[in-house]
Amino acid sequence: MPKRTANAIWNGDLPHGNGTMKFGGGAFEGQYSATSRFEEGNGTNPEELIAAAHAGCFSMALAHGLATAGHNPEQVKTSAKVHLNKVEEGFKITLIELTTEAKVPGIDNDTFQEFANATKTGCPVSQALAAVEIKVDAKLV
Repeated sequence: MPKRTANAIWNGDLPHGNGTMKFGGGAFEGQYSATSRFEEGNGTNPEELIAAAHAGCFSMALAHGLATAGHNPEQVKTSAKVHLNKVEEGFKITLIELTTEAKVPGIDNDTFQEFANATKTGCPVSQALAAVEIKVDAKLV
């Protein structure tokens, strides 16, 4: 299996510095700073990239699980909200909320919810983030 890489450069101290993050495959390069991470400043941040990775992994894994069981999805769309909060020891990701909508002909809601909940713990990114509470809101459309 291939190994995936990304790179980051940070210049200066935390409050006044800035940096760039880049995917190894070249699909993304973006700036980040303290204001893009802890406020609403321009640029990206590590939590946003975790959210993108989690949403992508969850959508793929849910589609695969459904299709393997004979429920071929037409589309799975997922968004992820990563909550970064100040705690006693500093900052911590405390919660990830996944909201997914799927168009899956011929499946009932109870069965769909079973697949969504299994994917919440089964997708590789969810497994990597197992120390964080993960919630899923799954809807058939």
